[in-house]
Amino acid sequence: MTPRFTDPDALADAIIARLGRRIVLGLPLGLGKANHVVNALVARALADPSLHLHVFTALTLEAPRPKSDLEKRFLGPIIERTLGGYPSLAYADLQRRDALPPNIEVDEFFFQAGTRLNVPCAQRSYISANYTHAAGYLRERGVNVVAQLVAGRGDRYSLSCNTDITLDLLAARKAGAADFLLVGQVNDELPFMPGDGDLPAEMFSHLLDGADVQFPLFAPPKEPIPDASYAIGFHAASLVPDGGTIQMGIGAISDAVAQGLIVRHREPEVFAQAVQRLSPTGASPPCGGRFETGLYAATEMFVDCLLDLRRAGVLKREVDGAVLHGGFFLGPRAFYQALREMPEDERARFQMQAISGINEIYGDEAARRAARVDARFVNTAMMATLLGAVISDGLDDGRVVSGVGGQYNFVAQAFALEGARSIITLPAVRGGGRKAASNILWSYAHGTIPRHLKDVVITEYGVADLRGRTDRDAVVRMLNITDSRFQPALLDAAKSAGKLEAGYAIPEPFRRNTPDRIAEALAPVKATGLAPLLPFGSDFDAVEQSLLPALGRLKAAQADPLALLGHMWKGLRSSGDDAGLHRLGLAHPKTLGERLLAWAVRGAATG
Repeated sequence: MTPRFTDPDALADAIIARLGRRIVLGLPLGLGKANHVVNALVARALADPSLHLHVFTALTLEAPRPKSDLEKRFLGPIIERTLGGYPSLAYADLQRRDALPPNIEVDEFFFQAGTRLNVPCAQRSYISANYTHAAGYLRERGVNVVAQLVAGRGDRYSLSCNTDITLDLLAARKAGAADFLLVGQVNDELPFMPGDGDLPAEMFSHLLDGADVQFPLFAPPKEPIPDASYAIGFHAASLVPDGGTIQMGIGAISDAVAQGLIVRHREPEVFAQAVQRLSPTGASPPCGGRFETGLYAATEMFVDCLLDLRRAGVLKREVDGAVLHGGFFLGPRAFYQALREMPEDERARFQMQAISGINEIYGDEAARRAARVDARFVNTAMMATLLGAVISDGLDDGRVVSGVGGQYNFVAQAFALEGARSIITLPAVRGGGRKAASNILWSYAHGTIPRHLKDVVITEYGVADLRGRTDRDAVVRMLNITDSRFQPALLDAAKSAGKLEAGYAIPEPFRRNTPDRIAEALAPVKATGLAPLLPFGSDFDAVEQSLLPALGRLKAAQADPLALLGHMWKGLRSSGDDAGLHRLGLAHPKTLGERLLAWAVRGAATG
């Protein structure tokens, strides 16, 4: 019988007694980490230098760290409300303080975006790896314990949010290619997901359960969808054929793609008109109309907007009784609650599987090819070059922002599967005012996806189909989706390199790629309520939602002192929005700094 514990320290002692002084600990990516187990093992290693602890993981989750005074005032209560009670991971705090002792190592193959950018010890121990290779690297390191958060039901336990690498490791253990303890920590908020990750108790060497080790799941709040993301989302939704396959990740762009698909299904004429207005040439959407057959999802990350596609009648094509096969999930609290409360027969249509079966077609290749018809793999990037290379994970100085994850896997599938396409999405511009910079570049000294795997790239200004195109044609198409403020310099760079003829000029319709044109194109669909800031629910209350537009304007104005002064001046001369100022603690400013901030918020709220 599997021994059960209520005390993580006692469990840590039991693990050490079984394995000795060298612990190679595998922790799932993201949500599925057994926080109390790893923290107890870290505490043991801190107290005993003869104990060597080597942690291998990815996507260590941490609450956001607001920077400015205004961010702290707005985000502080939201972070406490949505992420309060989530136990921080001790190794992450040690990393951030550069305080890991010699006997504790932490290797990660994917970072929570931006959180390790200025953490040198984390940068040094980063592993650049495809998601599908991580299990193999764990085996090579001699993993001897995997500690995972699980959902319990009687004498069975579900790997729930993280079947991804754990199922691949269990298959290796069964085949004699790995030997490790599987330790489960039961969390009552995790939904019990049926399928391959539904395991009997005897699969586990130890189980941790009890009131003192329960905690609220990490639940990042939903992001509002800006105009640029909506334009990208509607463009992407116009490339998805009925009866096809979808994959996408988390964030505002993915939510915009999902909302675009729902608008297309429910209001096909409205959708078609919106896409035509967004197109510089007024082109009709390549794919339109309602989803009669519906879509099937084969996606490494099961995100909450895919549930909304199911509710809307878009996600309904079944493969082996499932409308979705996924490898891990992460989302807001409402997402976890919806999965927990879902009827059993409906939850069975969302099957969590090994990442090797999601991110690749090898193994049962014929069945996977038959299932993943007309696949559209939609992923985001930070930057792209005019020649079609994509930068998604790191900077040109070698520092890593996030990681490769499964992006390469899906690009490779897009070329391996008949009728499939890789769709890379990114806003054309980052920053605002004088600090605005183009995300479309001539070249960059780092790459995630090489230009020989170029396919479809989408910005708010349109779609660039690059597959099989010459360098000259790729440059032309990328210039057509570049913000017009940056087109002249990029055009000159391409001509200097001989990739464009000296007399080439960007066609007139594409020289109007401006944020104002996008706002104008989206205005009618926004007026109908079909493109709201938060289409899939919100962790913000009504007052917080009312503050979002003003805070967005102030964020954009940070790079432009004159614009910031303009907001302050308007705020000085206006009144109102006392509820918003009260929420920010600025209703009764006590200092000059607070008074200026209050004026800026009030002024930005006027538009």
